[in-house]
Amino acid sequence: MSKVKLDFNTRIGDMKIMHAVNNGPCVAGNVQRRGNDHTYRAARFPYARNHDAAFFAGYGGEHTVDVHAIFPNFDADVNDPASYDFAFTDLYIKRTLDCGTETFYRLGSKIEHGVKKYGTVVPPDFQKWAEICEHIIAHYNEGWADGFHYGIKYWEIWNEPDLVENGSSPCWQGTEEEFFDLFEITVKHLKNRFPSIKIGGPASVGDEEFMRRLLTEMKKRNTPLDFFSYHWYWTEPKDMSAKCTRVRKILDEIGYDDTETILNEWNYVRGWLDEFVYSIEQIISMKGAAFNAACMLECQNNPGIDMLMYYDARPTAFNGLFDMYTYRPLKGYYAFYHFADLYELKNQYKAETDDEDVYVACAKDGDKAAIMLTYYSENDNKGAKFIDLDIKGFNLDGARILVTDKDTTDAPYAYSQIKDGKLNIRLERNSILYIKK
Repeated sequence: MSKVKLDFNTRIGDMKIMHAVNNGPCVAGNVQRRGNDHTYRAARFPYARNHDAAFFAGYGGEHTVDVHAIFPNFDADVNDPASYDFAFTDLYIKRTLDCGTETFYRLGSKIEHGVKKYGTVVPPDFQKWAEICEHIIAHYNEGWADGFHYGIKYWEIWNEPDLVENGSSPCWQGTEEEFFDLFEITVKHLKNRFPSIKIGGPASVGDEEFMRRLLTEMKKRNTPLDFFSYHWYWTEPKDMSAKCTRVRKILDEIGYDDTETILNEWNYVRGWLDEFVYSIEQIISMKGAAFNAACMLECQNNPGIDMLMYYDARPTAFNGLFDMYTYRPLKGYYAFYHFADLYELKNQYKAETDDEDVYVACAKDGDKAAIMLTYYSENDNKGAKFIDLDIKGFNLDGARILVTDKDTTDAPYAYSQIKDGKLNIRLERNSILYIKK
């Protein structure tokens, strides 16, 4: 019998943003009547990073988000509104905001695996590139060029400059030293121009030695850094949490102790080659759903990470939230849907488990409370578990108890009445239990 203790008398901190995503809703067009804006809105994603949006025609395709798409002719006048093409990005950001989700804007380019590169090439003039970014920000935050006053807070410089595949990079065609120069120039220029917004990056692929070199060099150059972003793909939530702890330690050791840490791409991947098809199958399955819940709950309990952003809500093989053809919610959607409930309750309370496969968090605000628990295991041969919940400090009589597993989706859980604050449950491997009152 696994033991879980929940103490609603002991507040331990604030609920964090562990349920942000990459990319926005798919809105039904005039011909194809499929869309997910209603379920996207219901999920209450706090932020959507717009990296790789250009891969999806429904967002605007190649005309969307990327700096080289918005400013297609690098020789054009940086101060002339006619040099910019904001049309599709305007619509994409508006549709995301209409769903109650703020944009986390990635300045740079989508990943480019093709034989020719367009947006990941080294800009011929780093200062001009920074000024182009300045005008993009001004368009969305200051109304420049018939723009908006959205107050977009997070602006990220580049994506995965440290990714190398087969001896080459799909994300940065220059040297490491050239990227350091671009990063420094752009951060300083944008922070000077917009002191109230958050400037950071570089969405590192996760190479800790690269992180250390970049951060050490930026510190030498007195480069401010509001947030540091990086990525992680693997199979064990506790390994993910350990990664967060190590990155936080690197930042603190180098002197960026006030810099936010944001893991803004993560998902289940057992392997990128022979195990890749298996990984995709799991991402869209109940195993992927339980993995999502476990990662959010594990990192909620880790002070070394400030925000998580799942990759990806865009129609793609990495989308474990919405079916990429019908856009209907998959089982993984409900992990985010219910974590949003916890987040809205604001106050995290003490929760402990003696089982390495069981992840849990609980929250309360006034007379409302919720518990989210998942049993996740990478081992496909493990069976069901019996779990004993010991609940103190809150009367959950009459609470709704819902379960998502391989056979049911967010369905009422058949249970004996909660007695003296105790509840005994049986959960299948890779399942999510949610209790709300």
